[in-house]
Amino acid sequence: MQVPVLNTAGQQVDTVELPDSIFGVEVNVGLMHQAYVRQMANARQGTHKVKSRGEVNRTKAKWYRQKGTGRARHGSRNAPIFVGGGVAHGPKPRDYTQAMPKKMRRGALRSLLSALVRDGQIVVVDQLTIDDHKTKTMKQVLNNLVGDASALILLAGPNENVERATHNLQNAMAIRVLNLNVRDALKHDKVILPLDALAIITDWLAVPAKAE
Repeated sequence: MQVPVLNTAGQQVDTVELPDSIFGVEVNVGLMHQAYVRQMANARQGTHKVKSRGEVNRTKAKWYRQKGTGRARHGSRNAPIFVGGGVAHGPKPRDYTQAMPKKMRRGALRSLLSALVRDGQIVVVDQLTIDDHKTKTMKQVLNNLVGDASALILLAGPNENVERATHNLQNAMAIRVLNLNVRDALKHDKVILPLDALAIITDWLAVPAKAE
C-alpha cells in the first residue's frame, strides 16, 4: 500500500510502501474493543473503600429500649438505614487487572493501524524535528500536517523538543511508538508517523513466519 510522505511544511517529498501484513489486515472490531477494555481496566487503581457497619466508629450501646416506645426495635445505630451508619455491600479494594495474550494485543494493534489507514487518518512524515521546544513552533508544524484536527504523534525515541512543545497543546499528544495503544489512537483524528517510527512498527508487529 503506497502512501505519501510529507515534510514538516506539509509538502509531499516521497512515497512509502506500508506492509499489508500490518496495515492491510481485516479489521477485528471485537479484538480492538477487548484491548480497549483491558487498557481502561488496568488503569483503575482499585483503591475504593467504604466502611461497613462493623467498621463505623459509633457507640455499640443499644439505641433505645426494646419495648414500650412504639418504634421498631433496633440494637445499633451502625445499621445502613441510619445516617452515619455503615454502607451495605459497598466497594472494597480489588484488582481490576485483565490479562491478554501477546498475540491478541499485537493483533488488536494491527487492526487499529489498518483501520486508521483505511480511513485516511495516518500521516507519514519523513522526519519530525524542531529547532526549539516552543509550543508555537509545534503548533505551526501540526497545522501544516493536519490542520485543525487533533493528532497523536508517534516518536521512535526520546525527542525532548517535540515532547515539551506538544505538552501544552490540548489537541495533540506525543508518545513513544512502542507505547502505541487503542485508547490514545482513537481519541485523536490523525496519527502522525515519522519514517523512523514506521520502521520500528514494521519490525515490532511483523507477523512471524510459520515453522515448517
